[in-house]
Amino acid sequence: MERGFNNYYSIIQGGTGKTTTTANLGFGLAKLGKKVLLVDADPQGDLTVCLGWQDTDSLPITLASHLNGIMRDEPIPPTDGILHHQEGIDLIPANIELSDLELSLVTAMSRESTLRRYLNQVKQSYDYVLIDCMPSLGMITVNALAAADSVIVPVQAQYLPAKGMTQLMKTISRIRRHINPQLKVDGILLTLADMRTNLAKQTADILRQSYEGVVKIYRSQIPMAVKAAEISTVGKSIYAYDKGSKVAQAYLDFSREVLSNGEKQRAKHPPSPSR
Repeated sequence: MERGFNNYYSIIQGGTGKTTTTANLGFGLAKLGKKVLLVDADPQGDLTVCLGWQDTDSLPITLASHLNGIMRDEPIPPTDGILHHQEGIDLIPANIELSDLELSLVTAMSRESTLRRYLNQVKQSYDYVLIDCMPSLGMITVNALAAADSVIVPVQAQYLPAKGMTQLMKTISRIRRHINPQLKVDGILLTLADMRTNLAKQTADILRQSYEGVVKIYRSQIPMAVKAAEISTVGKSIYAYDKGSKVAQAYLDFSREVLSNGEKQRAKHPPSPSR
């Protein structure tokens, strides 16, 4: 399989286990034999910390370094700063410098495509690129959506932010119309789910009533589990930290579902080298 094309996913929507989902989807795809690059596109650096690099401020090269180089027409070697995790995935890290760079992006030429221009230099080495977005819609998130082929939307089962979901879908539609016509929503993932409760069941029902037939609702549901939240302190995947647990199995099932969707999309829409 030609690597790097039509498998860019932006994971968006804060407060829903977004970063944990990005990390464990990446690890899951790696377990299934895929070469995976994770991109931390949040100045808080939560994904970087989650993967074990606690002192983000000490990292000499981050996503901000690469984007700044492209804006200044002084790019640094594209693989510089990419971190390699012992469980077989790579990471482009982030720290607070990304927040300062976002202000510079506002006045940059081709400002929406800066991230895509960087990723185009490294994508050939990977089957999947997963971008952990900021929870708010700024220029970095717009860049992530401009670079992506698909969006994965985690939604917390205990609380359905209907207004936020509506606004997110409108934003994705605007990005599709004006910047990235190939962008689509791959699916909505129910997270932090305790399906024994009426509230979680009602949330799942509302999601299906509101979006089924328009947006895919993943069959996989990620159960609430303390172990899943603890992985950010140990720098491991849920598969290594709590092997055999229900949440580990749920994330692996979700990874298989995303992989299956990606392969179907590749079969329908062969990649264009110009992308």
